[in-house]
Amino acid sequence: MFIQGFLFLFSMSFFAVGPAIALHKASRWEEPTVTSTREEAIAFIDKIKVLAPSSSWSNIKPALFLENLRLNIHQPLSIYPGRGTNFCGYGALTYLMLQDDPLGYAKLLLQLYNDGKATFGKVTFDPSPEVKKAAGTLHFKGVLDIHPAEQMWFLSLADHFKGYLNFFNRKYDPGDEDSFWASVNYAKFNNMARKLLNYKVHAKGSDLIRPYTNGLYDYISEKLKTGIVVLYINNRILHKKKLEKIKLAVPTHFVVLQEISKVDDIVTLVYWDYGGRTLIQLSPHFLQKIVFGVSYCTKKEVND
Repeated sequence: MFIQGFLFLFSMSFFAVGPAIALHKASRWEEPTVTSTREEAIAFIDKIKVLAPSSSWSNIKPALFLENLRLNIHQPLSIYPGRGTNFCGYGALTYLMLQDDPLGYAKLLLQLYNDGKATFGKVTFDPSPEVKKAAGTLHFKGVLDIHPAEQMWFLSLADHFKGYLNFFNRKYDPGDEDSFWASVNYAKFNNMARKLLNYKVHAKGSDLIRPYTNGLYDYISEKLKTGIVVLYINNRILHKKKLEKIKLAVPTHFVVLQEISKVDDIVTLVYWDYGGRTLIQLSPHFLQKIVFGVSYCTKKEVND
């Protein structure tokens, strides 16, 4: 298959040394120190009563955009990458951003909506005309259909950040949200996290080789006590009904871990995934089989 040859062709050059994402320890979610607070973001967004139409995003309805933005700030778990898309990496990144800097997220998306481009830290987003035309028109993607702010943001992220999987498809065409154009390999995810989040990112794993540890469960558990953990997994093995276009035993999905525990050789995971929390139980062997990357994030110090 094309993807198999393509992944092996680039595998030696693109092992991840990338972004991490922190979670919490074994049974209770603990929010890390944030760059801004959710209360600040809510106060900011709730002052906006009416939004004028955007001259840049012709297919985005202002009222629906503002409603979507409010929902994401009030309920970060609601972030939904869409059914059948390759947006899951951008969804995980956005969920983390809403933990780290919700006010920055709100201001960034409003600037992008109002001006058609925006700067966040050292990153400047200037989406292509094709992306601007597509945002607000995606259909048959589940609740993403009525979330124009997420459509705009995910399309803009995919348009700006590129990895080796985008080599043959760098320009958006209708339907590319389901193609390699929107794909996120492990190093690309870590790169986005480093540039957009106020985190130091440490990563183990790659697109082809699983992370080497003395014990994966113990390693993840220890990291979750002190930071945020994002797992890069083979979601087709875990949930065969999702991402069926990927037929190989390769990672396809990013989830933000919240809890991990083990009783009688059964591992229990709780994580953010597709608009909510998911709980699964599996053996340590199966955990080792599906996890290709562990990204660990801790807050940057003032002088970092």
